[in-house]
Amino acid sequence: MQYHSTRGEVSGLSFIDAVMMGLASDGGLLVPQSIPDVQAELGRWKGLSYEGLAFEIMRRFLSDLPEEDLKHLIEKSYASFDDPLIAPIRSFDKFHVLELFHGPTLAFKDVALQFLGNLFEHVLEQRDAQLNILGATSGDTGSAAIAGVKGKARIKIFVLYPEGKTSPLQERQMITVLEDNVHNIALRGSFDDCQSLMKSVFSDLEFRTQHSLGAVNSVNWARILAQIVYYFHAWYQLDCPDRFNVSVPTGNFGNIFAGYLAREMGLPINHLILATNSNDILARFFNTGEYSRGQVNFTESPAMDIQVASNFERYLFYELNQSSGKVVEFMEQFQSTGTVSLGFNTRRQNEAFLAGAADDEQTIETIKRCHADYGYLVDPHTAVGIEVASKLHREDLPLLCLSTAYPAKFQHAMHRALPEIPVEHPTLNALKGLPERKQVMDVDEAAVKAYLAGHAL
Repeated sequence: MQYHSTRGEVSGLSFIDAVMMGLASDGGLLVPQSIPDVQAELGRWKGLSYEGLAFEIMRRFLSDLPEEDLKHLIEKSYASFDDPLIAPIRSFDKFHVLELFHGPTLAFKDVALQFLGNLFEHVLEQRDAQLNILGATSGDTGSAAIAGVKGKARIKIFVLYPEGKTSPLQERQMITVLEDNVHNIALRGSFDDCQSLMKSVFSDLEFRTQHSLGAVNSVNWARILAQIVYYFHAWYQLDCPDRFNVSVPTGNFGNIFAGYLAREMGLPINHLILATNSNDILARFFNTGEYSRGQVNFTESPAMDIQVASNFERYLFYELNQSSGKVVEFMEQFQSTGTVSLGFNTRRQNEAFLAGAADDEQTIETIKRCHADYGYLVDPHTAVGIEVASKLHREDLPLLCLSTAYPAKFQHAMHRALPEIPVEHPTLNALKGLPERKQVMDVDEAAVKAYLAGHAL
């Protein structure tokens, strides 16, 4: 399997080269030359462990990593999860919840970033090389990426995040990690500012090459690949229904894009329900065809406080029949005007997605309702997914809602919804009183570059 860019100027990359490049050097995102059809394999895979299923799916997207090495990396990556199923399902009368928060930082990002951190380490040892990772986070990516690479000898990580715009516990999970190879940079701005600055730094090819920059955000293909697995894993836990719907809390479009690829591979997903908070650019796009940037709203579900979703470009590439020219035209118009319209008349979009949004009041009410009806705690992002699904899920089919983080990470929302209920986790309690370290900066590309240059390997 080889990889090429959505913008057409990078092609013929191996899997490992695609992973090490991260964001394509032409500013696009890397995608595989083809999407394997595994429908004929679904019966044979029944009964596999999570790790076994991950191996079967991942190996179809790569040919430059020996199978024994891949197996070892998978086993190592999921050994740190606290449930033997890695991503277990909790079932209720009207829906099922896929718990993706059983990794070391209690967020779904661990599923991909534990694997990516170990993959980076393996490749760097093989190549006798070093890597400086630059990432941006709206909350959970940063801590999960740090957990995946902290203390690794050939890697330094620099995480950009919006000062004061993550939950306090999300920030504490990052800034209490004091290993020498970890640098947290709090920017006075929004997540979109962080992500835009990150992409701008990567677009400076001379700087990028000079400092061996790599990416851990979901622009990195390995992130998407690892996330495809749990859609298949969930289907087996549901006893392989003929069709099922999946509701996905959506910010940067990576999680739901992995589900889209699973569907394209032959997994019988009926609809992917795209659920946003009041930052509803993606919900509006899938309902109207208009992709229009607005002001970032800061909400009780902060990891979704995003207007410009990185992985949307990958979906757009397939929606536009893999025309790089049309992708470039779309993205350039969006960059210059903030608004692009796209008429929907393709099979893929009409069948795959339903989309809606939930505001903070609806989110809080859903948290209350899940606890009252089921005695079950959901974090605000998961609540957005459940609330939107309750409006859009109509078919007599199983409904799966992805739960993206442990509720205790979002104390303000949980206390607002359930003031009498203590919501804690020992991993998070252990952070209290630990020393902290971060660098606070303005959204200034030159200043960030100077910091990177002064601290990189």
